[in-house]
Amino acid sequence: MKAAMYFSFLGMASVALTSFKKTVPLNMHYATSNTYKVLIVKNTYELRVFDSSGEWIVTYPVVFGNKDLGDKMMQGDRKTPEGIFHIRNKRKHEKWNAFILLDYPTEESYRKFQERKSEGLIPVNAEIGGGIGIHGTWPHEDYAIDQYQNWTEGCISTKNDYIQEIFRLLPVGTQVEIRR
Repeated sequence: MKAAMYFSFLGMASVALTSFKKTVPLNMHYATSNTYKVLIVKNTYELRVFDSSGEWIVTYPVVFGNKDLGDKMMQGDRKTPEGIFHIRNKRKHEKWNAFILLDYPTEESYRKFQERKSEGLIPVNAEIGGGIGIHGTWPHEDYAIDQYQNWTEGCISTKNDYIQEIFRLLPVGTQVEIRR
């Protein structure tokens, strides 16, 4: 009788302890562009991954370019653009471990850019820029993420172990929203 109660208790405890555990699936053979959504929040320095039902899966610390965390205005301002983007391409990267290219600039990015030009907020000869993505850090410099050192040219950077997880998890086409 005691043994039965003991195993029953162990079974309930294991269910209780594992029911709320968030795990990142490692076998992504069946993931599609609609399987996940990403929300990057600049003010909290977070990249959050959600499943298609909107349930939170995992959060990674990230850093950006310019310290003021404003929206990208033009090429060379080191600011990270805000808006809704999609993963266009993924590749291993010789400096930053892996690179996940976003489809910046989008039509909305061009609209904001032209509006800012017409308002005189940026020079008339300014370029919009491009090549924005999510990537790792220089080798052995993950501490930049722990210290919230914004060092990129406008990209989103995270630790090298984390970029490997993100790289495996997110397929091309995944929606990425960036906001302040």
